[in-house]
Amino acid sequence: MADHVAILADLIRRPSVNPMGRDVSGPEFLEGRVTDWLVQRFTAAGLTWARQPVTPGRDNVVVRLEATVPDAPILLWDAHQDTVPADGMAVEPFTPLVRDGRMYGRGACDVKGGMAAMIAALESLLGTEHERRATVVFSATVNEEFGFSGAKALARLWDTSAAAAAPASDAVARDMVGGRPALAIVAEPTGLDLVVQHKGAIRWRARAYGQACHSAFPEQGRNAIYPAARAALAIESLAGELLGRHPGHACGPPTLNLGTIRGGAGVNLVPGSAVLEIERRVLPGECPLEARAEVMRRIASACGGARVEHDEPFLESAGLADGTAAPAAAPWVAALERGARRQGAVAARAAARYGTNASVFAAAGVPSVVFGPGSIAQAHTADEWIDVAEVGKAAAILAALVTGG
Repeated sequence: MADHVAILADLIRRPSVNPMGRDVSGPEFLEGRVTDWLVQRFTAAGLTWARQPVTPGRDNVVVRLEATVPDAPILLWDAHQDTVPADGMAVEPFTPLVRDGRMYGRGACDVKGGMAAMIAALESLLGTEHERRATVVFSATVNEEFGFSGAKALARLWDTSAAAAAPASDAVARDMVGGRPALAIVAEPTGLDLVVQHKGAIRWRARAYGQACHSAFPEQGRNAIYPAARAALAIESLAGELLGRHPGHACGPPTLNLGTIRGGAGVNLVPGSAVLEIERRVLPGECPLEARAEVMRRIASACGGARVEHDEPFLESAGLADGTAAPAAAPWVAALERGARRQGAVAARAAARYGTNASVFAAAGVPSVVFGPGSIAQAHTADEWIDVAEVGKAAAILAALVTGG
């Protein structure tokens, strides 16, 4: 087995911070350093790879390792390249540190530990004498933390109906994928459990408008922060109501959050505009657009005749419903469970309150499960870490899945 500890350290050393809508002037932003490292490593290993441009400076990497038996299905292994920002971290974010069996650094848990496990498993499969009972397509996708655009670009590769309208730059990556996978395994910190259903989300910006003027004559303008404040209170009220809907759902209740509010340029100015960033998390089966429409109606009711406009969503993803019983996927899910238990994991089938790329792949017709080392409790934290032994177990589980070992 390839050295998963060294792989993880190399990934942490290469910042791949998602700007999350902020300015990208800092050197740590975007995934290019990780993308380049992946390409170099796969080239050295003799693996066949392709880059799929998603947006300027942000490329998915797709790798294919063929099965050694005829008529084998395709398994998609996906891990996102990006991390959340490193502001306020209590450890050096991009200097990997191993202490007491844990590796610390931004992305160690979410999700470079899972990526390291997949790379180590892939490289071990390349050198194994055992037969490979599935073709593995490994994807390192971009922009999972803010917009799922990398996963959406990847999913269009197996949509033959969309091929004619797809960018020409998709062609090589489409050949690499080769067809619709039987199952997608999406790396996230699940503690080696199998998350088979989770929430989706819709995120957008609302803009409240007024009329700017000098604060010495406020009656000559209209303060945009006032309707923004009324919108915030309406969001708070609806958020409380949502917590009482669908009691007992495995994914928890639907939720609503006002994440940011910005407005005004100075205390001596009446602001002419204010911007709110809103997130509504949806349960599997809920329609994200209908959920957004309910929020918009509440804001309109609270703000009276004030001008409030809503941007198009910058993220829209339905939840992940449990599709692991699909005929093509079920035996592989069962084998994944067995392999995890052989490594001492519980391998429970679980539900989650967060969202992942799995919902995008499932919406594109591929049964999906979320699986990987680490705990969601360490994701995005100031001292983010992962148990390196668990990364090794994940690598062994994934490799055994393909060889039947």
